[in-house]
Amino acid sequence: MNDLLILAALLEGPKHGYALKKQAGLISGQTDMHNNLIYPSLRRFVDNGWVTRRKTAGKRGQVRHVYSLTPAGRKSIVDQVCDFGEGAIESAEEFRIRVGFFSTIAAPARNEILEKRKAYLLHRAERFGPLQREMDLGDYGAEVVRFIQQQIKSELAWIERLRHLPSRSRRKPARSTDKTQ
Repeated sequence: MNDLLILAALLEGPKHGYALKKQAGLISGQTDMHNNLIYPSLRRFVDNGWVTRRKTAGKRGQVRHVYSLTPAGRKSIVDQVCDFGEGAIESAEEFRIRVGFFSTIAAPARNEILEKRKAYLLHRAERFGPLQREMDLGDYGAEVVRFIQQQIKSELAWIERLRHLPSRSRRKPARSTDKTQ
């Protein structure tokens, strides 16, 4: 998932490593991504041909590296968004992140992801019925089950709304205002 977040941060245009570290961290709900995660990933992306790297002068005379997404990198984003296997299906966070990138993939791929998540949620909802009937959950246990059932119902409604959103592709990003370019 980190690869997807880092690569997606480059969709708007070229960025230096520090900006990528901050933006990818923000997307993941953190202050930033750790250097030991971001920079080895960027080296691997360059080696894979997903990203190009060029040197520029920084504001204080240091050398900075600016990273840009390649067509192969864009394809990797699409591949990663579409890779919605069993572990990802069960993760609400992985599902939401993919939905955030739906504008980068074709409608059939979006629908397949929505169907997989819906099937998982319906199966999960089925398992809670017997739990409530056959076990004495107590007041708090019953509240937990009700809360989970409400979440499932809410997410199923959201999936139906997502199905009916207009299919617009991602707009071309404006030129970056990063002065290191």
